[in-house]
Amino acid sequence: MPTDEETFKKDVLSKIPPRNEPPLPPDWLHTEMLERFRVLQFAPIREGMNVLEIGCGAHALTTVPLAYLVDETGRVVAVDRSRWRFFDEITTATGLKHRIIPLKVDARELPFPFKAFDLAVLVHGIRSLKSEETMVNVISEMFRVAEKVFIAESLPVANNERQRVHLELYNLREEIFEALFGEKDDLHYPPLEKLVELVEKAGGEVIESGTFEPGLPHYLAYIPREYVEKIEDEKKRAELLERWNGAYEKWKRGAEHPPVGWVLAGNR
Repeated sequence: MPTDEETFKKDVLSKIPPRNEPPLPPDWLHTEMLERFRVLQFAPIREGMNVLEIGCGAHALTTVPLAYLVDETGRVVAVDRSRWRFFDEITTATGLKHRIIPLKVDARELPFPFKAFDLAVLVHGIRSLKSEETMVNVISEMFRVAEKVFIAESLPVANNERQRVHLELYNLREEIFEALFGEKDDLHYPPLEKLVELVEKAGGEVIESGTFEPGLPHYLAYIPREYVEKIEDEKKRAELLERWNGAYEKWKRGAEHPPVGWVLAGNR
């Protein structure tokens, strides 16, 4: 099974056209997808596997590396409730679309009556589940339908200035969304101990866990200034605009992925 990073970049990433989405660089999607590929090296993925991905998102950032790793005889069922805007375009460009089955459902109620998957994965998606109750419910469903579960998420840790820059801008997202919509979203990154706790609350037993440094630029802390300008509470808007301006000026000079924590677990 091909797993070499240089081959992945040549055979898959090179097929995806550059994107015109300033202030993000044209290759931001390629870089973020490569980070997911590196994360998945810690997951027990083999040729021919049936893999369930929770929270594939509009850009298929983890879906594409998964489809590459399961090879021609494997399949990836990619689940998301609403974010599909660029999914078909990107998976088609990579030449891996035929290995991917997109499924628009709520991950708290998966439509599989038995263990249909060798592995279920949730990569950089815990933070979007809004509450601990939802996190536990989703992970429980993953255990119900898969033999093993792999979860990975950025950690609230900075080992250099570029990682601190990322965290400073990213940590505004939760407050901005709460001020705009009255509920939290894009929650602060959890520590590895919290990931383990969530897995255990969901009925899983940790097989392995660890951390690693992606060693790549990171662009997804960015949130447009226009979001902040729409906050109705004048005092909160002024406070968040000041903090956003300061964090964004640093972010423009370069940000880096913080360390990533990962957990591999089986049913208890």
